[in-house]
Amino acid sequence: MRNERLRAGLASKGWTHSDLAKATGVDPKSVERWVNLGRTPRRATALKAAEALGEDMHALWPALRQARSARAVSPELVALYGQRADVPVSMYADLFAQAGERIDVLVYAAVFLHEAYPRLNDLLRERAAEGCTVRIAIGDADSENVKQRGKEELFGHGIESRCRLALLHYRPLLGVSGIELRTHGTTLYNSLYRNDDQMLVNAHIWGVNAYGAPVWHLRRNSDGGIFDSYAESFNGVWDQATPVQEG
Repeated sequence: MRNERLRAGLASKGWTHSDLAKATGVDPKSVERWVNLGRTPRRATALKAAEALGEDMHALWPALRQARSARAVSPELVALYGQRADVPVSMYADLFAQAGERIDVLVYAAVFLHEAYPRLNDLLRERAAEGCTVRIAIGDADSENVKQRGKEELFGHGIESRCRLALLHYRPLLGVSGIELRTHGTTLYNSLYRNDDQMLVNAHIWGVNAYGAPVWHLRRNSDGGIFDSYAESFNGVWDQATPVQEG
């Protein structure tokens, strides 16, 4: 398909393909392909051509506008996983092991962590002993939101029993200096696993178990970004969660 806008721009200046090629530093055959085949050059080359012709780059090559939108990804995004099952459990362990100041966990149950990494409690104790603040918020098995999640995921009472199991897993940490455990009954929009400036966010999809929902790995690089939004949401839940008592 011909690029009629580019053809008209050349005609208005009385330029040949060779003239535009010289202005942009490319082979005349490349310009011929832009004009006669509708090919799109690289952004830097397209900008040179547009400036030489006195035209708008996106008007000459609309595809460049679309490509720019497609690449508009936050610099805080390290990786995106199609589902939680694709994330190695070792990644969670490594995330916590690298923490120097803070570890935050917001889930309903996430018993897969203890099942796949039995040393999790030991790791959390070690980090706390090194001065790391550890906050763990798990679902209140008796809350209406937990029960509703079970119905939506067709999991029945399974989610409630897993919340109780998660509590059993974490109970040995009660009384450990630097570690605090709470239960919450909020609607869980995302499960969060954070160290100082990195976070794994397990998004939740209606009717889909958490292991089948996507996970994005974030790294904080500025104030008020995506990372901070999730960190603030954790704090909001934490403030209304109930501390688990010893005994």
